[in-house]
Amino acid sequence: MSEDSTTQCLLFPGVFRKPVVAQFDQREGSSDGGALLLKAADRQYGLVAGLASCLRDERQAGKVDHSLCELVGQRVFSIACGYPDANDSARLCEDPIHKLLLDRDPIEGRDLASQPTLSRFENGVGVKELYRAGEFLGESVIRRHAKRLRRRAYRVTIDLDPTDDPTHGAQQLSFFNGHYDTWCYLPVMGFVSFNDEAEQYLCAAVLRPGNVGAAVGAVALLRRLVRMIRCRLPGVRIRVRLDGGFAHPAVLEFLDAQPKLEYVVAMAKNAVLKRVAESGMKQARQFSRLSGTTEHIYGEVRYQAGTWPGQRRVIIKAEVVRAVDKDPKDNPRFVITNMKQSPQWIYEKVYCARGDVENRIKELHDGMQIGRTSCSNLLGKHVPRPPDGGGLCANAGAASSPGTDSPRPGASCDLTRTLLEGGDTGGGLGAADRVALTPVLS
Repeated sequence: MSEDSTTQCLLFPGVFRKPVVAQFDQREGSSDGGALLLKAADRQYGLVAGLASCLRDERQAGKVDHSLCELVGQRVFSIACGYPDANDSARLCEDPIHKLLLDRDPIEGRDLASQPTLSRFENGVGVKELYRAGEFLGESVIRRHAKRLRRRAYRVTIDLDPTDDPTHGAQQLSFFNGHYDTWCYLPVMGFVSFNDEAEQYLCAAVLRPGNVGAAVGAVALLRRLVRMIRCRLPGVRIRVRLDGGFAHPAVLEFLDAQPKLEYVVAMAKNAVLKRVAESGMKQARQFSRLSGTTEHIYGEVRYQAGTWPGQRRVIIKAEVVRAVDKDPKDNPRFVITNMKQSPQWIYEKVYCARGDVENRIKELHDGMQIGRTSCSNLLGKHVPRPPDGGGLCANAGAASSPGTDSPRPGASCDLTRTLLEGGDTGGGLGAADRVALTPVLS
């Protein structure tokens, strides 16, 4: 008997007139009864069947015990129930609820796939199948909400944000990132929201090397999302919100070229912008001294960086921050936009709202364990995870241009286990921004 076992079954003696007895001797028991709701949701959305239809089964038919649809479903449902590792299948293969999720008899039905079977499945999917499945997953999010809103959709907002995925050991394409002060991958997550709704829906994710810039893969990702939205919601206005890491000339050029698309993109401060903002900073410092609190002044300027083809509108937030027992601190902020509203409205009502995406990413980290990318081989971390954003793969090379949108010949990717991942297998890091798209089960 293990050390954490107990033989006590009589509870609260002397408290009740009748004894309370608890015995855990039911052989066909499960603690995952709530997973039946996931099964009902999948029947409505068709994610598992849709993913499986994108894959090609090259196994010998006479030796197949578990279909591709069952393997996809087993991993999706087990991850959604809090079992992120394929090793967990050793405990779950006889679980009656998990059998029921795959339409097997909970008592008499055959056991589910073992860990070696799941590992072979995860490593046996090719790049073309992954691309098809990624397109399906991204389409499923847009299609579902287009059907929900029908003709009531007037604006779709796209938010992109990178996050760190710390690595441990000699993992392929794991690099040190000075901003996060750790060895990591740097996945970028894409979310969409509709009209003025507060809900944000994960629709894309790309796992990238830890030393890439935030803008790597952004153009390809935005191009695919814009295309899907235009197809399902023709005529709708698209709004794109990005942080300062995406203020790359190729990204801005793409955004400017799109019809009926408005954007707000943060920009890092430089000597020229700081000089332009100085008059507003003087006013903010004066107001802050008088009030003893944080104060800010809004303004704008027509500005052209050296790599830009022309001038763009830049919103200026001249802010002085005051905190208890600390000296006042200058905090000028700059946002590039093509919108026409007032600087204060654009910054406070549009740009600041993108900060809620970070809460969605925290939920994915804490609730869905999206950082479980522990395989040493980048191409071996692949399994579909619609509930938390993954399923298929893209390549975002460390040395590639944010404007690249075609796979390099010979590049290879496989189905990812946490989110859409990418790796360059032919001669160094680099040269392609192949993007994958994924939804959440919501």
